[in-house]
Amino acid sequence: MTESTAPTAYLDHAATTPLCPEALEAMLPYLTEQYANPSGVYASARRARRAVDDAREQLASVLGCQPGEIVFTASGSEADNLAVQGVAPAGRAVASAVEHKAVLAPIGALGGVLAPVLADGRVDLERLGELLDSSVRLVSVMAVNSEVGVIQPVREVVDLVRTHAPGALVHCDAVQAVPWLDLTECLAGCDLLSVSAHKFGGPKGVGALVVRARARGLRPLMLGGGQERGRRPGTENVAGIVGAAVAAQITAAERTETVARVGALRDHLVDSLTAAWPGLAESVPRPLRVAGNAHLQLPDGVDGEELLWLCDERGVCGSVGSACASGAREPSHVLLAMGWTKAKARQAVRFSLGASTTAAEIDHAIEVVSSALARLAPGAA
Repeated sequence: MTESTAPTAYLDHAATTPLCPEALEAMLPYLTEQYANPSGVYASARRARRAVDDAREQLASVLGCQPGEIVFTASGSEADNLAVQGVAPAGRAVASAVEHKAVLAPIGALGGVLAPVLADGRVDLERLGELLDSSVRLVSVMAVNSEVGVIQPVREVVDLVRTHAPGALVHCDAVQAVPWLDLTECLAGCDLLSVSAHKFGGPKGVGALVVRARARGLRPLMLGGGQERGRRPGTENVAGIVGAAVAAQITAAERTETVARVGALRDHLVDSLTAAWPGLAESVPRPLRVAGNAHLQLPDGVDGEELLWLCDERGVCGSVGSACASGAREPSHVLLAMGWTKAKARQAVRFSLGASTTAAEIDHAIEVVSSALARLAPGAA
């Protein structure tokens, strides 16, 4: 019996989104006949260079920055690392305790410190302020948490940094934000901002770091080439960059409609499950989250991973906010930072919706999740 490759309800868009058809169509010429290296001087190479330059302008229009401020990378994680390691060795670094590991790991390696968060997952601004002084070189706070979907108060963070550590740069990991938020508002006060194409309908293997004027001293992670103004050497992924720009433009153009439609689908999913299952609750108040996030605390005795195994058997894809290492599952660092116990953190799941999510998928997910809960919940009928 062969395993199906097409899930009935794909609800893990926060992990990766489907490649949008328009992005694929734009990429195909650069995966086939237009294969030249954009660093060459001949006609086909100049066409490849022009494609990269056009894509840079398209993405800049979505992010509200100048084309020359965009550094293309191979992922959002690389963009995060470039931001932290390219700035922080010159001074102390501070990040929220719920950042992505691509921020937390380099911050930790550089001896940085973490600012605690409130029970709802938002950074504790008072405690953050206490950590800021003239020795701080970088402050990193994400726009949207990848697990619980909470929107961070980035503008307030920027104001705090400018007051208490005016020499520090502000980095924002906006990888999860592009489908849901207008990043021109976030970028207005940030010095560095990371995005990743496969989170908004673009291809895997393409990210970008916006580097504003205050961060012009950013040091590259790698040496040996002059691409990306010397900040990221290596031959550009022309096809991926073109696809990323097209996906970003479509996402921005359709964002208002997508947020309204997907938010209604998310509410239907959550409301149906919480009404039917006592003890099942949203992890973070709904107004604080982006429209596509449904992070749920499960009833007592129900393990999130076990629930998702049963859902997967019937084609419903979701996620537990944890990592598996050497066969030992560790509870989510995000939930622990929010004050959850390890046992409670294992009783959580994340269903994340996206632009392609349909009402039929949500109806199927409600039925499948309810069936799984009926099998797992102690005392369930």
